[in-house]
Amino acid sequence: MASLTLPPAPPNPRQDAIDLHKAFKGFGCDSTTVSNILAHRDSMQRGYIQQEYKTMYSEELSRRISSELSGNHKKAMSLWILDPAGRDATVLKEALSAESLDLKAATDIICSRTPSQLQIMKQTYYAKFGTYLEHDISQQASGDHQKILLAYVGIPRYEGPEVDPTIVTHDAKDLYKAGEKKLGTDEKTFIRIFTERSWAHMAAVASAYHHMYDRSLQKVVKNETSGNFEVALLTILRCAENPAKYFAKVLRKSMKGLGTDDKTLVRVVVTRTEIDMQYIKAEYYKKYKKPLADAIHSETSGGYRTFLLSLVGSH
Repeated sequence: MASLTLPPAPPNPRQDAIDLHKAFKGFGCDSTTVSNILAHRDSMQRGYIQQEYKTMYSEELSRRISSELSGNHKKAMSLWILDPAGRDATVLKEALSAESLDLKAATDIICSRTPSQLQIMKQTYYAKFGTYLEHDISQQASGDHQKILLAYVGIPRYEGPEVDPTIVTHDAKDLYKAGEKKLGTDEKTFIRIFTERSWAHMAAVASAYHHMYDRSLQKVVKNETSGNFEVALLTILRCAENPAKYFAKVLRKSMKGLGTDDKTLVRVVVTRTEIDMQYIKAEYYKKYKKPLADAIHSETSGGYRTFLLSLVGSH
């Protein structure tokens, strides 16, 4: 369930473009107006506004935002105005570039997306950057981490809720043999099962594993693997079981301790607002006994804070 709130009557994209242009004009930018408009328009409406803006003022809205806003507010708004696949592609391109390499962010995006989201995103990635996502993964990731990412973006998995109990039991046994039962770990088996099976199936495997061996599959992954390979396996497993709980945890980590990991905070808020932010807020409150909006409020300030809170919503 999305947390995005829209005006009761569908807004006119031309009028929005005019109002945005007015907010940019003059000395300093009226960032409140910019946020009030864009934070309450869905992906399609934002697309129309950008077309109208370009037609009327012969410049890209994204360029204007880049020159008018600054810091985290600019980063968040620049990502928000993109369509979901373009946004994921943009975050991935940055995360897989040598000068801003962030393999954890790349893993988070890839391993938390559905097969259909990944398909569209791969096409967008190539259209936008003229290079294949697989090529960039091969360049920057290595070992089992590289193998699992390439398999995850390459294999079309089933997305429905049905599972075959026989295969589930078989997979649980195979994972036991590949991990706990032997000395060392057979990573190939982990990669095969985690990248070929649907989320519903993986959730059933985790439950069967617990039932059969009285051990949590997450704990097994933590014991048997390490580094970004472990991050990939855990992300797949947690998103299979409960994506909202997974993202609540990622958000909590981004705001815990000294300083804020704004990059992660922006990425999760902006990419989940139109998908499941209401569920994420519920999971966040359940686990950390504090509303997500309060946590964001205490970690951010100014126009940046206002914008994120407009997306997340207070209830």
